Amino acid sequence: MEEQGGVFRSFVDGVRLFLRGFVTYARNPRMVLLGLIPAVISGALFVAAFIGWVNVVVDVAGWLTPFADGWSAGPQEAVRGAVAIALLALGGLLGVLTFTAVTLFVGDPFYEKISEWVEERHGGVPNAVDVPWWRSLWHSLLDSSRLIAFGVLIGIPLFIFGFVPIVGQIVVPVLAALFGGWRLALELVGSAFYRRGLRLPDRRAALRTNRPRAIGFGVAVFCCCLIPLGAVLIMPAAVAGATLLARQSLGQPTGGPLPGGQPTGGQPTGGQPTGGQSSVG
Repeated sequence: MEEQGGVFRSFVDGVRLFLRGFVTYARNPRMVLLGLIPAVISGALFVAAFIGWVNVVVDVAGWLTPFADGWSAGPQEAVRGAVAIALLALGGLLGVLTFTAVTLFVGDPFYEKISEWVEERHGGVPNAVDVPWWRSLWHSLLDSSRLIAFGVLIGIPLFIFGFVPIVGQIVVPVLAALFGGWRLALELVGSAFYRRGLRLPDRRAALRTNRPRAIGFGVAVFCCCLIPLGAVLIMPAAVAGATLLARQSLGQPTGGPLPGGQPTGGQPTGGQPTGGQSSVG
């Protein structure tokens, strides 16, 4: 029971990190404006893609149901209408699962500045790795592609199980939030880890040290992304919160800088975990 209470407290701590990131970000109008640019660009791309999908979904539904070609008009329209609705729902789900990765890729330089500002506020990154922008962009693309693939592989089975009575209405939404939350946490800490010369395997290793906290943070972001335009509005704040999550996962302070730029709390200031390191170089 005590262990379960610890898991719950860690989960709540993750949610609080997201709220701290939101407050930190919202207090800086310049960062608010900077953070909205990539989300608006990605949002416009996804809206255009979804509108295009709406225009062809009826034809795709017909192509997927050749067995209904000889049916009378009523049953044929009912079956193909249901398939079209399911395809639209699937498109929306895939959009939610991939929006973050695409937005992070588009907005990499913008979010990098936000993350750097949060790092400086809480003591900075001693011995930060200076990675050329083109190499950072390439590694970001590779890691985002892996995470998108992971999201699609998880999202499609969950979508299918969503049609199972009871399980689809109770279990699937919870699993979707937990899997989606973990994936979002892995994505959003990317900038902070690249700054320390660390890649995706290092992110997984560091976040696993307190998985409930990482999932709590990610679930909070995931739920906000389900709100219309929620992802556009909260993504920069999520990056700020993820920077705090990364610092805590690597044993670095998040309580703010002391005079002279020294971090608080006497915690380790090294930017590398004790094991499992891999350089972006």
